[in-house]
Amino acid sequence: MVTGWVMRALVSAHVVAILGQPVFAGVYLSGDFDGLRWHAAGANVVTSIGYLQVIAAIVVWVRSRQAWPFLATLVLVVAETVQYLAGMDGALWLHLPLGVLTIVGLVVLFIAVWRRPASLEEEEDA
Repeated sequence: MVTGWVMRALVSAHVVAILGQPVFAGVYLSGDFDGLRWHAAGANVVTSIGYLQVIAAIVVWVRSRQAWPFLATLVLVVAETVQYLAGMDGALWLHLPLGVLTIVGLVVLFIAVWRRPASLEEEEDA
């Protein structure tokens, strides 16, 4: 089913984008102030992919009756949104640990999405 593959592609792109965030933050903390601009741009990319992933997860839920991708994505996107706002506000006490948690959560979701069948049709073939 195409929706399962779209979900996998979005989760994969999401992981790649979010893994760049600590790198850009490290560049900034090393004294290169352009790193902050890259970190902010990366945050916009990560957040945008997350919102697209919510839409894909809704489609997966409707078409294949699998709610877990939507629920996991929703939790992650809410955490990313809070983290985004905390970063913009300079609340690093929340931004940093929430960033670590969202990366870990997204990697776990990535593994789960790629380990499970992308659709009920694949599940029946397995």
